[in-house]
Amino acid sequence: MGAVTDDEVIRKRLLIDGDGAGDDRRINLLLKSFTKWCHSPGSPEEGFTQYQRMLGTLAQCEFSMGKTLMVYDMNLREMENYEKIYSNIEQNITSAHDKIAECKKEIQRAKRIRKNRQEYDALAKIIQQHPDRHETLKQLEALDKELQHLSHIKENVDAKLELRKKQFHVLLTTIQELQQTLENDEKSDNDDQSQESPAQNGE
Repeated sequence: MGAVTDDEVIRKRLLIDGDGAGDDRRINLLLKSFTKWCHSPGSPEEGFTQYQRMLGTLAQCEFSMGKTLMVYDMNLREMENYEKIYSNIEQNITSAHDKIAECKKEIQRAKRIRKNRQEYDALAKIIQQHPDRHETLKQLEALDKELQHLSHIKENVDAKLELRKKQFHVLLTTIQELQQTLENDEKSDNDDQSQESPAQNGE
């Protein structure tokens, strides 16, 4: 009973499905060799030699499995990295929407400034009809300073708005390039799998 139990354990170990490099065929050959070795009436020297060969084949299968597990772990890490990238993209998109909303507010403020400037210009024309009054001249000077200040504010708003537009354009370009890279990686992985499948069937 003890020998049978050991045989069953070895059989289950040999039936592990390999991935790539002809593991299925190697395991099947190893199983056949093991069955033949169990029923072989040959000399102890021949049996020991065959036993060493089976151990070597089993070590190759375990080594191949180890490589497969390493590739699997690497893929998991890449997936985690992609998830982080997607999260950063979502945060950048949210930030871009907030910046766009702020730019719209700045545009509205710029429009109000322009409207006020037009009203001030109209008022200045009316005031200029009475150049003989000292108080009117003071008001004109104050209005001129205020117009200069508003003009400076408008220039700052226009500069900020242009900068936001450029930043948003760069962000959209980066997102499109990243999406294209991810699609190319996925397509490359699918092509590699398609090329490996006929090779395994041929073996």
